[in-house]
Amino acid sequence: QVELVESGGGSVQPGGSLRLSCAASGKGALDYYTFAWFRQAPGRGREQIACIRQNSGRTSYADSVEGRFTMSGDSSKNMVWLQMNDLKPEDTGVYYCATDMGPCWASESDFSNWGQGTQVTVSS
Repeated sequence: QVELVESGGGSVQPGGSLRLSCAASGKGALDYYTFAWFRQAPGRGREQIACIRQNSGRTSYADSVEGRFTMSGDSSKNMVWLQMNDLKPEDTGVYYCATDMGPCWASESDFSNWGQGTQVTVSS
């Protein structure tokens, strides 16, 4: 069982920045090399917005965050981060970290390990 713990959420004004962290622990944590960030806006389903393959460091992003968000990871520490710049009100939602052994942009149901989520609110 892999435990994921997100942190770093909060409230910011439009144009502001936040950095989310996700720490993985537990038996088998080192076996999972695909990490993704999902977000769930109020009244909507979860959407994947960023992904990293820890073995290559390759990242990819949804169009809605490309150029503003940067995902990074340190496999030696079992940590991933999401640097979010130029935040917009539409970025508001609960952000979840997820991991599994499959490819990036797999469906939500293909990720077997999830964190509890951290709230991000962008408002003036």
